[in-house]
Amino acid sequence: MESIREPRVAVVVVAAGSGTRLGAGRPKAFVTLQGRTLLEHSLHAVRGMRYAADAIVVAPADLAEDAAWLAEQALGTPATVVAGGDTRQRSVAEGLAVVDPSVDVVLVHDAARALAPATLFDAVVEAVLERGYGVIPGLPVSDTVKRVGDDGEVHETVDRSALSAVQTPQGFPREQLLTAYALAESDETDDAGLVAAAGFRVDVVPGDAHAFKVTTPWDLRRAEELLSGVAVPRIGTGSDTHAFDPDAELWLAGLHWPGEPGLAGHSDGDAVAHAIVDALLSAAGLGDIGGVFGTGDPRLEGAHGDVFLQEARRRVEEAGFRIGNVAVQVIGNRPKLAPRREEAQERLSTILGAPVSLGATTTDGLGFTGRGEGVTAQATALLLS
Repeated sequence: MESIREPRVAVVVVAAGSGTRLGAGRPKAFVTLQGRTLLEHSLHAVRGMRYAADAIVVAPADLAEDAAWLAEQALGTPATVVAGGDTRQRSVAEGLAVVDPSVDVVLVHDAARALAPATLFDAVVEAVLERGYGVIPGLPVSDTVKRVGDDGEVHETVDRSALSAVQTPQGFPREQLLTAYALAESDETDDAGLVAAAGFRVDVVPGDAHAFKVTTPWDLRRAEELLSGVAVPRIGTGSDTHAFDPDAELWLAGLHWPGEPGLAGHSDGDAVAHAIVDALLSAAGLGDIGGVFGTGDPRLEGAHGDVFLQEARRRVEEAGFRIGNVAVQVIGNRPKLAPRREEAQERLSTILGAPVSLGATTTDGLGFTGRGEGVTAQATALLLS
């Protein structure tokens, strides 16, 4: 019986960038992270793949010997090292030039995405073998995206549901990738762009939050925190205020309050839920509820607070954080929170997967809330990485 040949895989690790924005005084791939260079971390993922892979490192010409030594330390075996070009595309081309003709699948990976796990490499290889064309990992775009003119004027809001933030490793059948590079007439920002321009199909598969690109000192600190295994706290605050609307139903703290005047708003006006969302997004550095959800999105008309809370939790966790706890202070004369406090805390804690505590106070008749015109909620969220 004829044996089935194991597919051959090669990984081109691009480590030739200067890393100017990182400001470390050396090429980015040679900056250390928890005692190992970014290049070594990337090659550890290659070593951990289920598929045996040929590693090809593209490095600055003057650091080729250093790269070869680092690669052997990380892989436990020598790797092929070639000098890079003056652009990323030309650097990849140098790496592709030494890929063995018997290789079936080629992955191209940026060493700057040093925490991309081996499981992501394997998933890309499997998808390429199954589909027979290019596959790239990506994550949904969480920020609101605007199309802006040269003068800074906003022209339109881009539908982010059709957008994906692309990562590496990007994988392709070897012949398709080589053909794309042979036909290239201009520089593309990634390999998928070249392959698509050559007429080949490319699909996006789920990426991994850990495969973020180390570009700035902040990115490097985030990577240090993730590798340290220490839960580093991040705190955010949020506040929301809504006026009473006697014609609406009251939804507050994720609960329906029959017989109470509702709160005015495009959604259900749940000031507690909205304040929590702002606190979570603030702690994660993801903006605020208005910027993320939009104040006039027709899809959110009348939406209840759990819709916003669930999406905020998803974005926070996608960014590499987990919710430690949330504390909320409700300011207003009504409704009386005490009889339903435990119910509300349980509801919110279930949605967020973390403890939520609620408190309530009045302003002794002073101001907007004291006159009984509405409700304010102030929230503080603790995130851990």
